[in-house]
Amino acid sequence: MSKSKFADLISKQRAEKKDESFKGTFLEYLEVLEKNPKIANLAHKRLYETLSEDGIEVLDETDERCRRLFDSEKTKVYNYFKPHFFGMERSLAKVMRFLRSAAMKGEESRQVLLLLGPVGAGKSALIEHIKRGLERADSIFHLDGCPIREEPLHLLPRSLRPQFEEMLGVKIEGDLCPVCRHRLLEEFGGKYEDFPVKQSSFSVRGRRGIGVVPPVDANTQDTSILIGSEDISKLDLYPEDDPRVLSLNGAFNVGNRGIVEFVEVFKNEIEFLHTMITATQEKAVPSPGKGAMIYFDGVILAHCNEAEWNRFKSTHTNEAILDRIVKINVPYCLELDEEVKIYQKMLKMSDFDAHIAPHTLEVASMFAVMSRLKPSGKVDPLVKMKIYNGEDIIEKGRVKKVDIKDLREEARDEGMTGISTRFITKAIDSALSDSERNMVTPISVRDSLIKQVKEQIIDEEARERYLQYLQKDLHEEYLRILEKEITKAFVSAYEEQAETLFDNYLDHAEAYVNKSRVKDKVTREEMDPDENFMKSIEENIGITGSARDGFRSDVTTYMFTLLRAKKKIDWKAYGPLKEAIENKLMASVKDMSRIVTKSKSRDNKQQKKYSNMVSTLIEDYGYNEDSAEEVIKFAANNLWRDG
Repeated sequence: MSKSKFADLISKQRAEKKDESFKGTFLEYLEVLEKNPKIANLAHKRLYETLSEDGIEVLDETDERCRRLFDSEKTKVYNYFKPHFFGMERSLAKVMRFLRSAAMKGEESRQVLLLLGPVGAGKSALIEHIKRGLERADSIFHLDGCPIREEPLHLLPRSLRPQFEEMLGVKIEGDLCPVCRHRLLEEFGGKYEDFPVKQSSFSVRGRRGIGVVPPVDANTQDTSILIGSEDISKLDLYPEDDPRVLSLNGAFNVGNRGIVEFVEVFKNEIEFLHTMITATQEKAVPSPGKGAMIYFDGVILAHCNEAEWNRFKSTHTNEAILDRIVKINVPYCLELDEEVKIYQKMLKMSDFDAHIAPHTLEVASMFAVMSRLKPSGKVDPLVKMKIYNGEDIIEKGRVKKVDIKDLREEARDEGMTGISTRFITKAIDSALSDSERNMVTPISVRDSLIKQVKEQIIDEEARERYLQYLQKDLHEEYLRILEKEITKAFVSAYEEQAETLFDNYLDHAEAYVNKSRVKDKVTREEMDPDENFMKSIEENIGITGSARDGFRSDVTTYMFTLLRAKKKIDWKAYGPLKEAIENKLMASVKDMSRIVTKSKSRDNKQQKKYSNMVSTLIEDYGYNEDSAEEVIKFAANNLWRDG
């Protein structure tokens, strides 16, 4: 009888693990190393190559998002992070740039990488993901029984190292730890070629190659957390300076050849952090007791919030540590579309099975992003949010020219304050808890956010600003979104009508600009451009008088540019014209929409139209019956209350 699928899977994993394991002498290790010199990579290089192996995508001026959001500045996107982190491309690129420089043994190899950001910005999540990346790296070869899993090449005497470096194509750094030096002499009589070597992987839970230093109470701080200690039970057996009394289980010992993470690093006393200086500057850490310094090869990652950083750097006695730190800001996400992806990911990871009405996460994300923006003298927060999202801003029939680079220069370190993703998530949870129909809508989430802001311990100025966003700005913005959506659902063949209006307008505008005639598509009869028809479109976005000539010229020029670039041309292609067409269609059905959405007693014809609208909202836009009913009622009370 064949094995079950479960047994097969277990056997396969066990076989693969066995194949990966190596046990042999130092001499046998040299033969393996000769075939693959990469196994002797230093920590920074190993980590960089591991995080890069999924591929790198370069965003340049040919990429729409790069052109609009990054001012055509080349930005590298690392595929390992792409599915998990959103709106963090710049921060991630800086992290990887640090690792790449360190991998090439630049000054960064002797620096601490500090992630600085507000609560809930993703600092801890990013470091956790980096640690998981290291866990999937190829296992390393190390001296069997070594407490710090050191590189076997440390066995080689310095006189032979140049020859071995040339033969193997590697660079040898570091010296034996006290424990292995003692074993080499006592157990192997100095015959380093016989010293056993083994292979093992990285593991957070197994404390192999990944050490973590949590904040330590000032009263109980003990460097043993960092460098290990002396085993008191062995002091009766061996002299105080005997390596056999050492218990090398501190974070730097554990994290050798891998990562050492300092959690909320500046909550520790300065004296506690001196070991960090020696680890970076000298690539060595003190041995417990009276032992010699121990070579350290590892990536030191730290994170903290802005208040702790400002307090630390304001003390001039901390200059030595500050000089060894590369600070990278990890701000809140400032791109609306990317912020929405964060909540979509979080909901997928949860057991959340409620219905989420369209635009719910979008409205919540709008509030989150707006709260993080610094005031601008050029645009209001809602417009600024849209610009940061790469959207065109239409004003008086034209795309408003606002340089995103100028906005960023105007507000340096933007995104370091504001509402966290946790705050938004709690609001969604609260809205769900209060719902009697297992659903959340933009209306219920906005109400939940208002309630939380009123209850949150924040300064009064921020509270008033947040309530202004929720009760006025986002209320009006959501009504604009809803009006367009209900109109589309109400109007039979909305897209076809919009496309027809677009095609006709383009034909007439082009003829007007070129001073030619329009050919009827059915009769083939030539006629003059229809001024009244063009005006009926243009007046919907306030284009009047002499401005009409400029608008028509802009439209035709833009379409010609798209045509030349072989890009898609449809009614949504040019923002101002798209808005004009939408407004015209909405205006044409406003009266009917008022009747349909508010009538207490509908006749058969009205009821059929209402039912068709609800069906469209459900089938085409993602509502269910309850959420469609709620938003229609909301729209009726807020958009067409005078009907």
